[in-house]
Amino acid sequence: MTWSVFRSINPQTLDISAALRSSTRSPLFAAGAGCATTLAGVSLFRMSSSRSPPPFASLTVSASAASGKKEVVATEKAPAALGPYSQAIKANNLVFVSGVLGLIPETGKFVSDDVEDQTEQVLKNMGEILKASGVDYSSVVKTTIMLADLADFKKVNEIYAKYFPAPSPARSTYQVAALPLNAKIEIECIATL
Repeated sequence: MTWSVFRSINPQTLDISAALRSSTRSPLFAAGAGCATTLAGVSLFRMSSSRSPPPFASLTVSASAASGKKEVVATEKAPAALGPYSQAIKANNLVFVSGVLGLIPETGKFVSDDVEDQTEQVLKNMGEILKASGVDYSSVVKTTIMLADLADFKKVNEIYAKYFPAPSPARSTYQVAALPLNAKIEIECIATL
């Protein structure tokens, strides 16, 4: 499936990046089967000016990206999913790693009741899932940490920093009412392929 965005033909070039930064915007028009003004979730704009209109711009969206193909990632070197979900999913050049607990993969039991030990095990398990996805910690762009007790924040940060040195991924941390199996910590992440 191909979508094209166009205006009248003109020898000037259209700078989409400048148009997107412009404070004065007017929408371009899209044409194609199933015509839409938003393509692949991105609205396109051009700068309004007194100059002659820009020539032609084309945006192509491949059928495979638009179809939402996804690939399941699974490894025995990390704990199995505790419910109807995957350890990770690869889609659109990203890896989405489900929440990981500090379980020992072979036994399905927590490494200990200590938040430091669970954090270390969570990150080891996450590393195995990332490895099975074909990436590593340096590919992670976003993490979400869920803690049973926010008072453990400093302890978790010290261990987390060993796995994610600068530039660290974007991150959110929350204290939650409860975690699966009464875990002390759960971490999920998104990585680039």
